[in-house]
Amino acid sequence: MTEMLEGAVRRPDAPNHLFVLRPVDRTVTVRLRDREIAHSDKASWLLEAGKTLYAPVIYMPRQDVEIGLATVPETTHCPLKGDATYFIEEGDGRIRKIAWSYQDPLPFSESIRGLIAFDPAVVTFDITPS
Repeated sequence: MTEMLEGAVRRPDAPNHLFVLRPVDRTVTVRLRDREIAHSDKASWLLEAGKTLYAPVIYMPRQDVEIGLATVPETTHCPLKGDATYFIEEGDGRIRKIAWSYQDPLPFSESIRGLIAFDPAVVTFDITPS
């Protein structure tokens, strides 16, 4: 268990709220319906624990996202990571949030700067050996 938490990023005021960023060590392709929107061999798993243990999320470098994503003015705040910006996909007469990023993360969470996470309820992931 200690090895899993090695390098954990912790909130200074609440050290039990933490995340660990680990490489996927495989190639990750993100698809929105039948369209490839991102492809990376530098993706990471973000594992977060706070009030609960959150489901792991795949983050990847912004430069590995293959389509332009529009943002919405809405943001949310995480006391561990900072303010999240949301990216949307427009189609079928509706707007869906498909991804988020911490463009200016809190100082202790710099390791997620420049990374984008995709909502697993909206996109699909293909994870293959590198």
